[in-house]
Amino acid sequence: MLVSLELIGNIQVRFDMVIHSANRFRLIFLGIGLLVLACGCTVNPPVQEMSNARQTIQAAKDVQADTYSPSHLTQAQDLMTKATGALEKGDYISARDFAVDAQKLAIKARMEALTQQQRN
Repeated sequence: MLVSLELIGNIQVRFDMVIHSANRFRLIFLGIGLLVLACGCTVNPPVQEMSNARQTIQAAKDVQADTYSPSHLTQAQDLMTKATGALEKGDYISARDFAVDAQKLAIKARMEALTQQQRN
């Protein structure tokens, strides 16, 4: 009877060791997976967004938005200044956000300028 209890105890200990090893491997694979995911999510400079915003601001200037919609144009230019500063600091997410917002304001400035010119 003593032998059978010892055998059962040994089996239980080995089973616990197998489960512990499996949990350790799961944690290792989870860590590796998270590391790969983090490396795959690197942020690139917002080159296209910056270019789009600059071109849209220039298009607004071309239709005299500085005369017909100065507040929107000024806000767009201020946001581009912030976008450039964020880009230089390596804060690509903020730079992208500022550039996109600048483009939206430049579009508003251009549309407002064109509307004002049609009324006159």
